Amino acid sequence: MKKFFMFLAVMGFMAISAQYAAAQTQEPAAAATTTTVADQTVQQDIPIHQQLKAKFIEGGAGFMASILIVFILGLAIAIERIIYLNLSTTNTEKLLLGIEEALASGGKEKALEVCRNTKGPVASIFYQGISRMDEGVEVVEKSVVSYGGVQMSQMESGLTWISLFIATAPMLGFLGTVIGLIQAFDAIEAAGDISPNVVAGGMKVALITTVGGLVVGIILQILYNYIVSKIDSIVISMEDASISLIDILVKAKK
Repeated sequence: MKKFFMFLAVMGFMAISAQYAAAQTQEPAAAATTTTVADQTVQQDIPIHQQLKAKFIEGGAGFMASILIVFILGLAIAIERIIYLNLSTTNTEKLLLGIEEALASGGKEKALEVCRNTKGPVASIFYQGISRMDEGVEVVEKSVVSYGGVQMSQMESGLTWISLFIATAPMLGFLGTVIGLIQAFDAIEAAGDISPNVVAGGMKVALITTVGGLVVGIILQILYNYIVSKIDSIVISMEDASISLIDILVKAKK
Protein backbone atom coordinates (compact mmCIF):
# COMPACT_ATOMS: atom_id res chain seq x y z
CA MET A 1 0.00 0.00 0.00
CA LYS A 2 2.82 2.42 0.90
CA LYS A 3 4.67 1.66 -2.34
CA PHE A 4 1.49 2.33 -4.32
CA PHE A 5 0.95 5.75 -2.76
CA MET A 6 4.62 6.67 -3.13
CA PHE A 7 4.32 5.74 -6.83
CA LEU A 8 1.28 8.01 -7.16
CA ALA A 9 3.18 10.81 -5.41
CA VAL A 10 6.11 10.54 -7.82
CA MET A 11 3.81 10.41 -10.85
CA GLY A 12 1.91 13.48 -9.61
CA PHE A 13 5.11 15.43 -9.16
CA MET A 14 6.32 14.42 -12.64
CA ALA A 15 3.04 15.57 -14.19
CA ILE A 16 3.16 18.94 -12.44
CA SER A 17 6.81 19.37 -13.40
CA ALA A 18 5.94 18.65 -17.03
CA GLN A 19 3.22 21.31 -16.93
CA TYR A 20 5.70 23.78 -15.43
CA ALA A 21 8.29 23.01 -18.13
CA ALA A 22 5.68 23.49 -20.85
CA ALA A 23 4.62 26.80 -19.33
CA GLN A 24 8.25 27.96 -19.23
CA THR A 25 8.78 27.19 -22.94
CA GLN A 26 5.81 29.21 -24.06
CA GLU A 27 6.68 32.55 -25.59
CA PRO A 28 5.78 35.47 -23.29
CA ALA A 29 2.77 37.43 -24.39
CA ALA A 30 3.27 40.99 -25.58
CA ALA A 31 2.93 43.57 -22.82
CA ALA A 32 -0.12 45.79 -23.05
CA THR A 33 -1.37 48.62 -20.84
CA THR A 34 -4.83 47.96 -19.41
CA THR A 35 -7.00 49.62 -16.81
CA THR A 36 -7.63 48.27 -13.30
CA VAL A 37 -11.16 47.21 -14.19
CA ALA A 38 -9.93 45.26 -17.21
CA ASP A 39 -7.29 43.49 -15.09
CA GLN A 40 -9.91 42.38 -12.59
CA THR A 41 -12.15 41.08 -15.38
CA VAL A 42 -9.35 39.02 -16.90
CA GLN A 43 -8.39 37.68 -13.47
CA GLN A 44 -11.95 36.51 -12.90
CA ASP A 45 -12.10 34.78 -16.28
CA ILE A 46 -8.95 32.69 -15.62
CA PRO A 47 -9.75 29.25 -14.08
CA ILE A 48 -8.55 28.71 -10.53
CA HIS A 49 -6.08 25.96 -11.47
CA GLN A 50 -4.49 28.27 -14.06
CA GLN A 51 -4.13 31.00 -11.43
CA LEU A 52 -2.50 28.55 -9.03
CA LYS A 53 -0.08 27.38 -11.72
CA ALA A 54 0.79 30.99 -12.54
CA LYS A 55 1.47 31.76 -8.86
CA PHE A 56 3.55 28.58 -8.61
CA ILE A 57 5.75 29.77 -11.47
CA GLU A 58 5.98 33.31 -10.09
CA GLY A 59 7.08 31.96 -6.71
CA GLY A 60 10.23 30.46 -8.22
CA ALA A 61 10.78 26.93 -9.46
CA GLY A 62 13.29 25.91 -6.81
CA PHE A 63 11.43 26.74 -3.61
CA MET A 64 7.91 26.08 -4.87
CA ALA A 65 8.95 22.70 -6.30
CA SER A 66 10.52 21.79 -2.95
CA ILE A 67 7.36 22.76 -1.10
CA LEU A 68 5.29 20.78 -3.61
CA ILE A 69 7.44 17.67 -3.15
CA VAL A 70 7.04 17.94 0.64
CA PHE A 71 3.27 18.29 0.22
CA ILE A 72 2.93 15.31 -2.14
CA LEU A 73 5.03 13.00 0.05
CA GLY A 74 3.29 14.07 3.26
CA LEU A 75 -0.15 13.75 1.69
CA ALA A 76 0.65 10.28 0.32
CA ILE A 77 1.79 9.01 3.73
CA ALA A 78 -1.21 10.62 5.49
CA ILE A 79 -3.71 9.04 3.08
CA GLU A 80 -2.04 5.64 3.45
CA ARG A 81 -2.24 5.91 7.24
CA ILE A 82 -5.88 6.97 7.17
CA ILE A 83 -6.83 4.01 4.96
CA TYR A 84 -4.84 1.62 7.15
CA LEU A 85 -6.43 2.88 10.37
CA ASN A 86 -9.94 2.76 8.93
CA LEU A 87 -9.35 -0.84 7.89
CA SER A 88 -7.97 -1.57 11.38
CA THR A 89 -11.18 -0.49 13.11
CA THR A 90 -12.96 -3.52 14.58
CA ASN A 91 -16.38 -4.03 16.12
CA THR A 92 -15.01 -5.22 19.46
CA GLU A 93 -18.40 -6.04 20.97
CA LYS A 94 -19.25 -8.37 18.10
CA LEU A 95 -15.80 -9.96 18.25
CA LEU A 96 -15.99 -10.55 22.01
CA LEU A 97 -19.44 -12.08 21.66
CA GLY A 98 -18.18 -14.39 18.91
CA ILE A 99 -15.18 -15.47 21.01
CA GLU A 100 -17.36 -16.13 24.06
CA GLU A 101 -19.77 -18.27 22.02
CA ALA A 102 -16.88 -20.09 20.36
CA LEU A 103 -15.26 -20.92 23.70
CA ALA A 104 -18.58 -22.20 25.03
CA SER A 105 -19.33 -24.38 22.00
CA GLY A 106 -16.04 -25.35 20.38
CA GLY A 107 -13.29 -24.44 22.81
CA LYS A 108 -9.94 -22.81 22.16
CA GLU A 109 -9.52 -23.77 18.48
CA LYS A 110 -12.89 -22.37 17.47
CA ALA A 111 -12.14 -19.10 19.30
CA LEU A 112 -8.81 -18.87 17.46
CA GLU A 113 -10.66 -19.42 14.19
CA VAL A 114 -12.93 -16.45 14.99
CA CYS A 115 -9.85 -14.25 15.54
CA ARG A 116 -8.21 -15.44 12.31
CA ASN A 117 -11.32 -14.52 10.33
CA THR A 118 -11.44 -10.98 11.78
CA LYS A 119 -9.22 -8.17 10.51
CA GLY A 120 -7.58 -5.54 12.66
CA PRO A 121 -5.07 -5.24 15.51
CA VAL A 122 -7.65 -6.12 18.19
CA ALA A 123 -8.26 -9.54 16.64
CA SER A 124 -4.50 -10.11 16.35
CA ILE A 125 -4.03 -9.30 20.04
CA PHE A 126 -6.90 -11.60 20.99
CA TYR A 127 -5.35 -14.40 18.95
CA GLN A 128 -2.06 -14.10 20.85
CA GLY A 129 -3.89 -14.10 24.19
CA ILE A 130 -6.23 -17.02 23.46
CA SER A 131 -3.38 -19.13 22.07
CA ARG A 132 -1.74 -18.95 25.54
CA MET A 133 -4.85 -19.38 27.66
CA ASP A 134 -3.69 -22.81 28.84
CA GLU A 135 -0.60 -21.23 30.44
CA GLY A 136 -2.60 -19.12 32.88
CA VAL A 137 -4.22 -15.71 33.08
CA GLU A 138 -0.97 -13.91 33.96
CA VAL A 139 0.72 -15.20 30.80
CA VAL A 140 -2.29 -14.13 28.76
CA GLU A 141 -2.14 -10.62 30.25
CA LYS A 142 1.59 -10.28 29.48
CA SER A 143 1.04 -11.54 25.95
CA VAL A 144 -1.79 -9.08 25.35
CA VAL A 145 0.23 -6.15 26.70
CA SER A 146 3.35 -7.05 24.71
CA TYR A 147 1.58 -7.64 21.43
CA GLY A 148 -0.54 -4.53 22.01
CA GLY A 149 2.64 -2.46 22.03
CA VAL A 150 3.68 -4.03 18.73
CA GLN A 151 0.33 -3.20 17.14
CA MET A 152 0.46 0.36 18.44
CA SER A 153 3.91 0.82 16.90
CA GLN A 154 2.57 -0.37 13.56
CA MET A 155 -0.31 2.10 13.73
CA GLU A 156 2.07 4.97 14.52
CA SER A 157 4.36 4.08 11.63
CA GLY A 158 4.90 7.05 9.30
CA LEU A 159 3.86 9.73 11.79
CA THR A 160 7.46 10.88 12.26
CA TRP A 161 7.70 11.56 8.52
CA ILE A 162 4.48 13.58 8.55
CA SER A 163 5.81 15.60 11.50
CA LEU A 164 9.01 16.23 9.56
CA PHE A 165 7.07 17.49 6.52
CA ILE A 166 4.88 19.71 8.72
CA ALA A 167 8.00 21.40 10.09
CA THR A 168 9.87 21.48 6.76
CA ALA A 169 7.20 23.11 4.56
CA PRO A 170 6.96 26.44 6.48
CA MET A 171 10.75 26.56 6.84
CA LEU A 172 11.15 26.22 3.07
CA GLY A 173 8.60 29.00 2.66
CA PHE A 174 10.47 31.28 5.05
CA LEU A 175 13.72 30.47 3.30
CA GLY A 176 12.10 31.57 0.04
CA THR A 177 10.99 34.74 1.83
CA VAL A 178 14.55 35.56 2.83
CA ILE A 179 15.82 34.85 -0.70
CA GLY A 180 13.08 37.06 -2.16
CA LEU A 181 14.02 39.92 0.15
CA ILE A 182 17.67 39.54 -0.83
CA GLN A 183 16.66 39.70 -4.48
CA ALA A 184 14.63 42.84 -3.79
CA PHE A 185 17.57 44.58 -2.10
CA ASP A 186 19.89 43.49 -4.92
CA ALA A 187 17.48 45.05 -7.41
CA ILE A 188 17.40 48.29 -5.39
CA GLU A 189 21.20 48.35 -5.28
CA ALA A 190 21.50 47.74 -9.02
CA ALA A 191 18.88 50.36 -9.94
CA GLY A 192 19.99 52.91 -7.36
CA ASP A 193 16.35 53.75 -6.75
CA ILE A 194 13.63 52.52 -4.41
CA SER A 195 10.54 52.19 -6.55
CA PRO A 196 7.66 49.66 -6.49
CA ASN A 197 8.64 48.25 -9.88
CA VAL A 198 12.16 47.50 -8.67
CA VAL A 199 11.23 45.62 -5.50
CA ALA A 200 7.98 44.03 -6.70
CA GLY A 201 9.61 40.90 -8.16
CA GLY A 202 11.56 39.99 -5.04
CA MET A 203 8.66 40.77 -2.70
CA LYS A 204 6.31 38.63 -4.79
CA VAL A 205 8.65 35.64 -4.51
CA ALA A 206 8.93 36.23 -0.75
CA LEU A 207 5.17 36.33 -0.16
CA ILE A 208 4.20 33.47 -2.49
CA THR A 209 6.72 31.04 -1.00
CA THR A 210 5.62 31.94 2.52
CA VAL A 211 1.96 31.35 1.68
CA GLY A 212 2.78 28.06 -0.05
CA GLY A 213 4.77 26.73 2.90
CA LEU A 214 2.14 27.75 5.45
CA VAL A 215 -0.73 26.24 3.45
CA VAL A 216 1.10 22.92 3.11
CA GLY A 217 1.96 22.91 6.81
CA ILE A 218 -1.66 23.63 7.83
CA ILE A 219 -3.10 20.87 5.62
CA LEU A 220 -0.61 18.26 6.84
CA GLN A 221 -1.13 19.34 10.48
CA ILE A 222 -4.90 18.79 10.18
CA LEU A 223 -4.34 15.32 8.69
CA TYR A 224 -1.76 14.52 11.38
CA ASN A 225 -4.15 15.45 14.20
CA TYR A 226 -6.89 13.32 12.63
CA ILE A 227 -4.54 10.33 12.42
CA VAL A 228 -3.43 10.74 16.04
CA SER A 229 -7.04 10.97 17.24
CA LYS A 230 -7.90 7.86 15.22
CA ILE A 231 -5.00 5.95 16.79
CA ASP A 232 -6.08 7.06 20.27
CA SER A 233 -9.64 5.82 19.71
CA ILE A 234 -8.39 2.45 18.45
CA VAL A 235 -6.00 2.11 21.43
CA ILE A 236 -8.76 2.91 23.93
CA SER A 237 -11.04 0.35 22.26
CA MET A 238 -8.17 -2.15 22.30
CA GLU A 239 -7.54 -1.71 26.02
CA ASP A 240 -11.22 -1.99 26.95
CA ALA A 241 -11.63 -5.10 24.80
CA SER A 242 -8.49 -6.69 26.30
CA ILE A 243 -9.94 -6.37 29.81
CA SER A 244 -13.17 -7.98 28.63
CA LEU A 245 -11.19 -10.79 26.97
CA ILE A 246 -9.41 -11.60 30.24
CA ASP A 247 -12.78 -11.79 32.01
CA ILE A 248 -14.12 -14.12 29.30
CA LEU A 249 -11.06 -16.42 29.55
CA VAL A 250 -11.28 -16.56 33.36
CA LYS A 251 -14.97 -17.43 33.11
CA ALA A 252 -14.28 -20.11 30.47
CA LYS A 253 -11.68 -21.88 32.65
CA LYS A 254 -14.07 -22.24 35.61
